[in-house]
Amino acid sequence: MSNPFSNRVSALSGPARDISPVVPNDGADLGFTAVGLYVETGGTLTLVTATGDTRSFSVPNFSIVPVGVAQVLETGTSAAGIHAYRI
Repeated sequence: MSNPFSNRVSALSGPARDISPVVPNDGADLGFTAVGLYVETGGTLTLVTATGDTRSFSVPNFSIVPVGVAQVLETGTSAAGIHAYRI
């Protein structure tokens, strides 16, 4: 099967090349900067943005959060089923 992404330059305008499950963690960042998050079960989401700011906000079930994310914090996060979009 051919890969339509093999000769394509990654762009923030999408699509993501991969999606990774996220386990909220106060002590470690994602190891990459996500271009967005997908949240299966809504609740409060507390994260550190790509600019280093900590934000906390509520999201409904099946949300897409279109912001650069460096870390999802365990403290303050009640949302679940979090996945990071990667380019």
